[in-house]
Amino acid sequence: MADVWNYSFDSFNPRKIEAEYTPEEAKNILTNFFKESYVDKYDLKYYSGVHMRTDDCESIGSIEVGFVGRVLLNAFNALEYEELNDRPDLVADANAIFDSYLEHGFTPHGFIREFVDMTHKEEPHVYSIRRQSEGVFAVLNYLEYERRQGRKHEQWENRIKQLLSNFLKLQNEDGSFPRKFADDLTILDATGGSTPSATLPLTMAFTYFGNKEYLASAKRTAVYLEKELIQKADYFSSTLDANCEDKEASLYAATAMYYLSFVTKGKEREHYIDLCKKSAYFTLSWYYLWDVPFAPGQMLGDVDFKSRGWGNVSVENNHIDVFIFEFATILDWLAKERNESRFADFSEVIKSSMLQLMPVPGHMFDIGRVGYYSEVIQHTNWDYGKNGKGFYNDIFAPGWTVASL
Repeated sequence: MADVWNYSFDSFNPRKIEAEYTPEEAKNILTNFFKESYVDKYDLKYYSGVHMRTDDCESIGSIEVGFVGRVLLNAFNALEYEELNDRPDLVADANAIFDSYLEHGFTPHGFIREFVDMTHKEEPHVYSIRRQSEGVFAVLNYLEYERRQGRKHEQWENRIKQLLSNFLKLQNEDGSFPRKFADDLTILDATGGSTPSATLPLTMAFTYFGNKEYLASAKRTAVYLEKELIQKADYFSSTLDANCEDKEASLYAATAMYYLSFVTKGKEREHYIDLCKKSAYFTLSWYYLWDVPFAPGQMLGDVDFKSRGWGNVSVENNHIDVFIFEFATILDWLAKERNESRFADFSEVIKSSMLQLMPVPGHMFDIGRVGYYSEVIQHTNWDYGKNGKGFYNDIFAPGWTVASL
């Protein structure tokens, strides 16, 4: 895979796209999502970011932690950015979200309420290691930020400790975590492909709390990942709505090893870096090195959209999107750690390309509101849901796209 990717990269020689926005300008535009999507009429406060129509972007009653909703990560991003830019109204919204989840956002056994549909009063009682992990990841980012500001949240810390205690109970002897389970810890889906998502909060929790049990658990996940995913080159079923090989399993595997490298030393650290590099090549194999052609009359063709730097999703969900989160940072880091300039060069392509479809006045790209970034970009004749090649699906989830960018 490494040889094929390196050959392909050298052959296509993708160049970064002329950036239309600086990072600060992009963040300022995306902030409109925090302003317009905030909903405060229920016990749980949230940014409406899932199952929305692209044409009007009207807020709905569905709330999701992790996966495509990312409500807590968005709240952390909003808090950090808006305090820096003196926006007390949006700071208050972000704090209200965290406060509401502290009071109303947990199950009787201490899991995060992952998905709630307030409109239809529905709440599936099936929980996932991925959404739970992404929720803990967001809260630990929030707690660390707050600690640096001199603010402490003991109740939140206790909630997270209880949730991590559940993690330790769920972990199998081989180091894996089940993909889905019930509140009473009954296993509903034993598939281990989502395991690397748990490595991140476990490593972060070790750093934040100093509890070596968390680090030991994270290292056990690495043993499983090396044996079952990385050595077998079989990165599967991290995406919750697909039972197949997918980009996010390899991306999370690379990110897991990246995190472990910061809490280890010597040969152990070097081993994690090597595993990170190996899985990074499989992640890179999902990202486009060339520009898919789009015909005149297709929205993407009319705006001269370039697909290089965008990633395909999975074998089942065949579209491209901006799922990147920390991967560009990892590529820059690997370029230095392993003297591989291609990684840094492609990171520049990714970072420049993924802002092409930013909806702004005069250039909304068929999106109903400023800063509500597109999700499902259909680049093949295979139709994900509606509209087909060269257009968006009509339903989207800007919650995760804003968080990723």
